[in-house]
Amino acid sequence: MSTVQALRRQGHEVVHLREEELARLPDAAILEKARQEQRIVLIFDLDFGDLLAIGGHNYPSVIIFRLHNETPAFVTTALFDVLIHRSQILAEGALVIVEVTRYRIRRLPIEEIGAQP
Repeated sequence: MSTVQALRRQGHEVVHLREEELARLPDAAILEKARQEQRIVLIFDLDFGDLLAIGGHNYPSVIIFRLHNETPAFVTTALFDVLIHRSQILAEGALVIVEVTRYRIRRLPIEEIGAQP
């Protein structure tokens, strides 16, 4: 079962860009679409972290997967763990990087390291 199917079975409203024939949408446009539709972006592309930092927005939340095993079953298990334990921070706006043994969280907007208030 795909991750999209598993999310839908759990009652989540899920949109896959391929289903909307938007698979080639530029990264910045994906973030804007997610922001407008109040969605969480699930991605394997680390560039999205940089785009979030540059954009300075509070939304959308982005979950980036950095896993050696990218099978749907493994990804879905890791994703559900994040959704169960970090749903509040995702609702507030966050970048979550999911690794094999842990996940790292940065609240949005991402501020430049060393920046002064």
